[in-house]
Amino acid sequence: MGVEPGAQLFDWHAPKAGEKAGFGKWKNPKSPYDLFIEAQGIPIHRDIGVHKVQDLPLTPWKRLGGRGTAIQLLGTEGLWGMYVVEVPGAGALNPERHLYEEIYYVVEGRGTTEVWQEGNPKKVTFEWSRGSLFAIPLNARHQVVNATASPALLLAATTAPNIVNLVRDPEFVLNCPYNFFALFDASDNYFKPVEDIYADPVRGLAMRRTNIIPDILTCELPPDNRRAFDYRRIEPHMAGANFYMKIAQYKTGQYSKAHKHSSGAILICIQGKGYSFTWPDRLGMQPWAAGQGDQVKKQTYEPVGMISAAPMRGDWFHQHFGTHPEGLRLLVFDGPYGPGFRRGGAPGGDAADVGAIDTREGGNAISYVDEDPHIRKTYETAVSTEGMSSHMPVWVYSQRTPPEGELEPGGV
Repeated sequence: MGVEPGAQLFDWHAPKAGEKAGFGKWKNPKSPYDLFIEAQGIPIHRDIGVHKVQDLPLTPWKRLGGRGTAIQLLGTEGLWGMYVVEVPGAGALNPERHLYEEIYYVVEGRGTTEVWQEGNPKKVTFEWSRGSLFAIPLNARHQVVNATASPALLLAATTAPNIVNLVRDPEFVLNCPYNFFALFDASDNYFKPVEDIYADPVRGLAMRRTNIIPDILTCELPPDNRRAFDYRRIEPHMAGANFYMKIAQYKTGQYSKAHKHSSGAILICIQGKGYSFTWPDRLGMQPWAAGQGDQVKKQTYEPVGMISAAPMRGDWFHQHFGTHPEGLRLLVFDGPYGPGFRRGGAPGGDAADVGAIDTREGGNAISYVDEDPHIRKTYETAVSTEGMSSHMPVWVYSQRTPPEGELEPGGV
């Protein structure tokens, strides 16, 4: 653990016989990133989630030139960061550059972004509107411009905590003169959407290499079927960044299996509405049946709300439920530590998609057969309140494969 320059120091005392050195217990210190974001003078939202980011308080943000608030959901500390920023009507944010990666999702509004390299007068300009997702190339100069008289609201995900905590010099992070030409060549088609679908090289899941998606609310999502019946999903890989993310959708009347992994993943509702349960694995697979349901955390959300899927130090089970006729569409940010790297291990070692493998087969997903009965009961009540009904086949709660002659939903 590094010690910040200027931090208060105490005399060290050798332990007496039978005693141990050190304090034994302490309060978590503020990281360099914590100090950096506090110095911005904006609110910092720390919780397991938020029902709707549009309701977060916004205050003037001198560095950016808009109004904003920082978001550091529990479990993402030191891994990556978020903020929301309001772009003034008929105005713009301040031009900036920085050594951390940055992804923008447009919550509200319409406008343009200009991107250029230091020393090169050519600017690449592209348009965005509600539902757009785009990336800023590493350390490229950029400016976000509002095209309407009404304020625009953008949600940003960044690797600022990673870089600021390592370098520990925010001025260098914000003013480094190096141009990453391999990541941004200022070509006219750099921000032209690319719709080709490939298999990601680590896990073989559907991915797109594109630096902008004009509308992730309506873009096509290929079938995946790993989290639930008819589950759809794609990974955007943008601006050559390490930042890992995906867009996913649960069909109306269906919900995901509970699964667990380490902390860092943030689920963002972009269409529909619903809720998530999350609980530490020490409570077991059926916390309500074990009389520990009071320790399960629930977060409701609508566009644009979010939850830290595996908060605190991770290894929490989490399960997601859509309660809207149009289903539940999500943007999931993982930061630079994607699922293919979370579990560690030496290069070339064996790894498996344990989040999509049932616990009975050695994975981390709870089969519907094994889930707490409270899950089904709560979901059927929730969709009934919305005038809907569950589309989960009855057999999934008693057996893990469909009865003879019956296909799983989706025909898989």
